[in-house]
Amino acid sequence: MLPTENRLRRRQDFATAVKRGRRAGRPLLVVHLHREAAPDEGADRNSDSSPHVAEGLPSARAGFVVSKAVGPAVVRNAVKRRLRHLVRERLSRLPAGSLIVVRALPAAATASYPDLGHDLDAALRRLLRSEPAGSAPTGTGR
Repeated sequence: MLPTENRLRRRQDFATAVKRGRRAGRPLLVVHLHREAAPDEGADRNSDSSPHVAEGLPSARAGFVVSKAVGPAVVRNAVKRRLRHLVRERLSRLPAGSLIVVRALPAAATASYPDLGHDLDAALRRLLRSEPAGSAPTGTGR
């Protein structure tokens, strides 16, 4: 389970990550990453999310989207648990204040845990080596 300070809960946070962030698509999942502005640039923006700020540095937060296209409730919940565990292990690699949304694709229902981890790692590598936020979002090209 993800700690409370690392969870995306508000619809607005999901929308920010998806609409303003960069995207990396893989066969099993799509990852959206939005990097927050530097603390001095966006100080007024973080005032409404004060529960997510620890000692002046906002922590990275993650959310998950697993639609009915992935499968019945039991399968969706299993995929979500796997993804939550995989992201928890990788939170330290994410920049402080970043928002990440992981959207499972239907193929994730039958994927193994190592395969999900491989796709997540590949997507994060691509997003973290790319230009900083503010550049145009990318497609799913490789």
